[in-house]
Amino acid sequence: MTVKSLIELVGTHTQLMVEMGDFAEILHWGLPVKGNIDNSRLALQRPVPYGRLDNDVAMTLSPELGRGVFSSPGLEGHRNGQDWAPVFVITQITPQEEGTVIVSEDAKAGLRLTTELFLDTFDVVKTRHTLTNLKAGAYQVNRLANTLPLPARANELMTFYGRWVKEFQTERQALPQGGYQQENRRGRTSHEHYPALVAGTAHFNEMQGDVWGFHFAWSGNHRLRVDVKADGRRVMQAEVIYLPGEVSLQQGESLTTPWLYASYSHQGLNGMSHQFHSHVRRSILPCEFAQKPRPIHLNTWEGIYFDHHPDYIMAMATQAADMGVERFIIDDGWFKGRNGDKAGLGDWFLDREKYPQGLAPVVAHVNALGMEFGLWFEPEMINKDSDLFRTHPDWLLAVDGYDQPTGRNQYVIDLQNNAAFNFLFERLDHFLSQYNIAYIKWDMNREVVQPGHLGQAAAHQQTQRYYQLVDKVRAKHPTVEIESCAAGGGRIDFEVLKRTHRFWASDNNDALERQTIQRGMSYFFPPEVMGSHIGASHCHSTRRRHSIAFRGLTALCGHMGIELDPVKESADEKQGFEHYIKLHKMLRPLLHGGRTWRVPTDDQAHQVHAVVANDLSEAVVLVAQLAMPTHALSGHLRIPGLDPQATYRITVLDKPSNYDDIVNYQPPWTESGCELTGDWCESVGLTMPILDAETAMLIKCEKID
Repeated sequence: MTVKSLIELVGTHTQLMVEMGDFAEILHWGLPVKGNIDNSRLALQRPVPYGRLDNDVAMTLSPELGRGVFSSPGLEGHRNGQDWAPVFVITQITPQEEGTVIVSEDAKAGLRLTTELFLDTFDVVKTRHTLTNLKAGAYQVNRLANTLPLPARANELMTFYGRWVKEFQTERQALPQGGYQQENRRGRTSHEHYPALVAGTAHFNEMQGDVWGFHFAWSGNHRLRVDVKADGRRVMQAEVIYLPGEVSLQQGESLTTPWLYASYSHQGLNGMSHQFHSHVRRSILPCEFAQKPRPIHLNTWEGIYFDHHPDYIMAMATQAADMGVERFIIDDGWFKGRNGDKAGLGDWFLDREKYPQGLAPVVAHVNALGMEFGLWFEPEMINKDSDLFRTHPDWLLAVDGYDQPTGRNQYVIDLQNNAAFNFLFERLDHFLSQYNIAYIKWDMNREVVQPGHLGQAAAHQQTQRYYQLVDKVRAKHPTVEIESCAAGGGRIDFEVLKRTHRFWASDNNDALERQTIQRGMSYFFPPEVMGSHIGASHCHSTRRRHSIAFRGLTALCGHMGIELDPVKESADEKQGFEHYIKLHKMLRPLLHGGRTWRVPTDDQAHQVHAVVANDLSEAVVLVAQLAMPTHALSGHLRIPGLDPQATYRITVLDKPSNYDDIVNYQPPWTESGCELTGDWCESVGLTMPILDAETAMLIKCEKID
């Protein structure tokens, strides 16, 4: 009889109880419980019903068909048709700081499975598997999934969907039986199927309910699923989708899954997000930039597109600096042959017709104005109308003999081709070495079709080589910051964030759409990594028009910037940009270091976002009126997270220009301010003012005792 033991992994508010015997099984994942866990084990032993297998079948960290698990197994593969149903037995358990490493083997199948399981002080779990082929003969891996259990009370899901310019949308669905599955086969993280989901108790919300959030840190093809077994047990799986024949392990070779990150909270979605945000800030983001304030950007794309004239660009930079911009980025259109999106990609040489004096005078001008200089690249892409393709048509990521469709008139370069990989690194290195470039906007504007290398499927390795290219650039130029942009929000995940510093959340600068996009992104990412720009009054992606106040306040809470041509803007607009830039700089330490709250509202026409200082000394609250109020009166604003015993001075920092013109009078506190306890703010609140649709106001709370 196998001797079993129990180990505990304990965070600040979370406990994992793991039973070890022939296999590892998580018995409890939730709030810490007291008592002798060995004695408590008896309370969790399952009955064995008639009509099924005669023995209890555990849901392990890698479910096995060979043990009688009829749901999705953790591993699917074979060795020339053999060794397709392995049964792993634990051979070694090694305690680690904040976790454990479990080694299991199947001697007959010739396979070893190494499982890493950690729980940190921010209550974030991370786990992954490494499969090693121990004997002769290639082992073909079809699937290798990370698996975590869910309790029976997790009977509702919040999932993510979207598209270009409409990313990070959420959907709720009940989970009574069956299950949920989402697949992404687009070759990058994708706008459509962001690799995250949340399971929870029925009707969980921002403030209440038990929730378990999951984020799969992978920037390519993936599958997420939640299954309800016939006996009611629930399980979550996350995995890379391996294309046919893509992974074949020779003797001694290994395959490691990406990390699956997960976090439990008994305080709803806000509690979950606080834990993920803390983990990202301390454990994911490159540490060398952790203390640096996030510079305010001006990006040239929507200002000039491909129409580059150095003198004009320097005039843009001058006016940007006058408004308080701290980093100036030249976007697409600066390199040879790039006058539109049909040619030039791959030819990473400065366009001497556009820049006859070179790039140095522009960089020097930007630096002399006190701003950092940034430059746009799309290294993984190539146009067939380019010198690079004419010289190296074999560098395409493609399958010979097929006419692959284009995306944005471009193709993907095969990073597994060492010559192509080295060429791209040399071109990036050239510009970063020659010029004082502090920042790269690294774009990827198309999905991947037929990802073939030497005729074989190669999507998994293409993603790995992308990581290696970024890593090599950062190793050579460690002070350069990198933004991950993939037609906006197409490559946003924790694994990218380990080697970059900022995400471009969406190509959509429409402030109304951005309210929803930014809220969806906030569930797993802190605001300082979310690029959020003030666009022109006439939005380029939706054709809507919004006031500078609504655009400015919407951009305020992320990593702020502007996306336009300041030379062409009116004096009133420039004053508006300057006003919101100053406001952001004043609030930046709080916005980028405090605790974010998505605040429930009485009317769905409102969206409220708050940030409370870690020491509870201050807070800001952004009230956005997305649509017309449902009723003549708009209920109450309740502000969570303040010190319940302290008194706060409540004032309005910013409001619409027509604020007093649309009603007989607004609530008096919005004019004269008021003093309330934190307990009152959370439990009773303040009467909401009346706002026009697509406007916003900003409120400040300051502790006064």
